[in-house]
Amino acid sequence: MKETAENPLHLKSLNHISLVCRSVEESIDFYTNVLGFFPIRRPGSFDFDGAWLFNYAIGIHLLQSENPNKMPKKSEINPKDNHISFQCESMGAVEKKLKEMEITYKRQRVEEGGIYVDQLFFHDPDGFMIEICNCDNLPVVPIGGEMVRSCSLLNLDIISSHKQIQTFVQLQSQ
Repeated sequence: MKETAENPLHLKSLNHISLVCRSVEESIDFYTNVLGFFPIRRPGSFDFDGAWLFNYAIGIHLLQSENPNKMPKKSEINPKDNHISFQCESMGAVEKKLKEMEITYKRQRVEEGGIYVDQLFFHDPDGFMIEICNCDNLPVVPIGGEMVRSCSLLNLDIISSHKQIQTFVQLQSQ
């Protein structure tokens, strides 16, 4: 890849986020049963507890806290806090499922030029903020005046690579 002012480090994509957990087992349960991630193999040379999860073309690396009792617990849902955001197919279906699972959440709506984006915010077991949205309603408009795109169009290649990885994982487990 040619170095450009827009990509001085030759980045290709986001690979994973790492989260320190009170309980890796509780976090695995949350990220698999609530958000649909699945466990993947992590290097056996690691000498610390943790787990790797994958879905939606992103990894989540869970790391067991060395001092779980000293980890701060967030209870207030603050949409302005650090968070990771996932786009969904149906906000109504997500909200219904969160209610069924008895997960406390905060709903918000953003309006820009007659375009509405709905957002649902909630915490994982350690207080890390999760957002579910229909953010692809909002076009991505570069400040430099380049071509307008939607998030969905920008991520078409990611979706196809995600499907390829899921097929590979399914073949490996057979």
